[in-house]
Amino acid sequence: MGRRMAPLTLDALADLPKPSRQCVFWELDAVAGQRAAEAGFPDFEKEAWISTVLLQWGPCGRLVYVDDRPVGFVTYAPPVYVPRQAGFATSPVSADAVLLMTGWIDPAFRGQGLARMLVQGAAKDLTQRGVKAVEAFGGGPAAIGGDGSSECAHEHDEPCVLPAHLLESVGFTVVRPHHRHPRLRLELRSALSWREDVEQALERLLGSVRVPTLTGVAAGPS
Repeated sequence: MGRRMAPLTLDALADLPKPSRQCVFWELDAVAGQRAAEAGFPDFEKEAWISTVLLQWGPCGRLVYVDDRPVGFVTYAPPVYVPRQAGFATSPVSADAVLLMTGWIDPAFRGQGLARMLVQGAAKDLTQRGVKAVEAFGGGPAAIGGDGSSECAHEHDEPCVLPAHLLESVGFTVVRPHHRHPRLRLELRSALSWREDVEQALERLLGSVRVPTLTGVAAGPS
């Protein structure tokens, strides 16, 4: 079984799951995202966003492949390129950090070490580019249900928001508490030293985003 990773570029955009190619939750502000969804062309907005970030900053994610089949991804970018982050009560992201937007591993390929491979690959990429840390807006109990489950877009209108408790389980620490959307931080040197014992936690984290339910229509966070 051959495994490889690749940067998220325009050439690789087609390898994202279709719902993710059409999800512009992070890439546009709430109003622009709604308009893109209503117009029926959120995928064009996604492509334009990736093109801009590539030109001005570089690749904004990583994909993992098994025998040339794309089976997972993570996306990240400096907060200046992520309009939706400004709407979170716990913004702004720290000046020295990149925002972890979202990620996913195909359920059929979980339990194979791919989650750790993918996220550590992203951490290595960012470290080589001089980034010290990543931050994320987590979904707290008020955002994702009292049992900590993530139902994403249809129930909570928050596709792509990773559960805070799962972020903490892989080493993120809360830097700004909030009942709905705490902001968490991970020093990249910690991610680079992850061992096998974090694999299950990473898979739960990347498995919390339910790609089949993602849409470009989402209300702004509160």
